[in-house]
Amino acid sequence: MNSSRIFLLVIGFIIYFFVQVLLLKNLVLFGSAFCFLYVLYILLLPVDMKTVPTMLIAFVLGFGVDLFYDTLGIHAASAVALGFVRSGWLKVLTPTGGYDDDLQPSMLNMNFGWFLTYSIPLFLLHHLIFFYIENLGTNLFLPVVQKIIFSSIFVFIMSIIVQLLFYRRRRGI
Repeated sequence: MNSSRIFLLVIGFIIYFFVQVLLLKNLVLFGSAFCFLYVLYILLLPVDMKTVPTMLIAFVLGFGVDLFYDTLGIHAASAVALGFVRSGWLKVLTPTGGYDDDLQPSMLNMNFGWFLTYSIPLFLLHHLIFFYIENLGTNLFLPVVQKIIFSSIFVFIMSIIVQLLFYRRRRGI
């Protein structure tokens, strides 16, 4: 990974963090769909990034969001779990020829079907862990499931919109 790629990753980290804590903090649809768009940053890290650096980046991002949301580590825990599972899930979804070096697993680089298969289970996992920890001890099963499903769908739709507006396709050699 070259220095320009690292610079772009740092800039992306800062942008996703500030958009999450300044703009999306209070974006909730009908009290059930929460927009945790910072999760998209973790999913769009390069394919060849190892698990431990991914988990460290996810921890820093989640901990920073926790500081602004006053959630005592819930975002950090769910983001680290997502960073841990991400590389294994990418191995499951590896195409026949493998991935290109330094490929960003976005919808524009792969295709919509692949991105759907890649992102929806990871969004569901992140939201499952987040809302399970948040409601630990309360017997509100159906509202928690409703928040998990609606928030995952909302974040997926927002991630498609963000990718279509702000990302570009990687050109082949």
